[in-house]
Amino acid sequence: MIFDYASRLRGRPFFGWIFACASFAAALVLRFAVDAYLPSGFPFLTFFPAVMLTAFLGGTREGIVCAILSTLAAWYWFIPPFMSFDLGYQAIVALAFFVLVMAVDITIIHLMNEAVERAKRQEAEASMLAEERRTLFQELQHRIANNLAFVSSLLGIHKRRLSGNAEAAGALEDARLRLETLSRVHRRLYDPDTKTQKLSQSLGAICQDLIDASGRRHVTCNVVADDIVLPVERVMTLSLVLIEAVSNSLKHAFDGRESGRIDVRLVGMGGEKLALIVSDDGPGLPEGFDPATSDRLGHRIMAGFARTLRGDIAYENDKGSVTRLVFPRA
Repeated sequence: MIFDYASRLRGRPFFGWIFACASFAAALVLRFAVDAYLPSGFPFLTFFPAVMLTAFLGGTREGIVCAILSTLAAWYWFIPPFMSFDLGYQAIVALAFFVLVMAVDITIIHLMNEAVERAKRQEAEASMLAEERRTLFQELQHRIANNLAFVSSLLGIHKRRLSGNAEAAGALEDARLRLETLSRVHRRLYDPDTKTQKLSQSLGAICQDLIDASGRRHVTCNVVADDIVLPVERVMTLSLVLIEAVSNSLKHAFDGRESGRIDVRLVGMGGEKLALIVSDDGPGLPEGFDPATSDRLGHRIMAGFARTLRGDIAYENDKGSVTRLVFPRA
């Protein structure tokens, strides 16, 4: 704090020279004031702090000028023979001592000031580089999200060309919706304005995006998440699992119904384990369902994401279908 303040003072025009003159004058007046109370042999007593303060607050050149003025004043008024610039043995010793001490002090203060200024420049450069990296990274993420949205639009165009092939058109529509949702998630997760957003809000926004994209406005999604902080890369992978699980519920759990509910919970399980649980109030999984032999693309995708998180994913029926992903926090 004091170094920053001193640096700002040194940057002011003419401040150093004014401070040097004022310090020398104050030191000279004070030396005259205490002269009657001091024994002989202290000609530079009040000049030492004046020179050091000037070098620190005013600058190196200003400190040198203050030291020269102090040397001449002490030599003329306070070193015998007084009121004279005679250079006797006593004057030589006293002046040499003062010059040596002041030279060392000014050099140390100069090096210290240079180190502080160099550190400030390096800090400013580091801040600038960090800002450039942040800007470039945000631009990269923005371009990735735009590219995903562009590919989604292309798939929509190709889907319309395959109106006579319902199966192929359905596959393209699934891929389009996945890419569109992934683009939204990617843009949201890497948006600086959402960095302080709670995980429950992020997961809730993903669920709402999926519901809006599916057209099933009668379905509600309830998200509950513990106060958990995860790296954005793991949140991204977790979001992809959530997308597939909620998409499966939207496809298979609410046909012919006027209302439906999806519950999403992200909870700690003690230790370093977390669990993402997605459940719905639909008819549940078919009898004898085995995800290992399932031909549903969503289950294969979720299994891959679970391996990325080094977790295990399981499916069960409990008043509807339940998808449970257990994975380590780190």
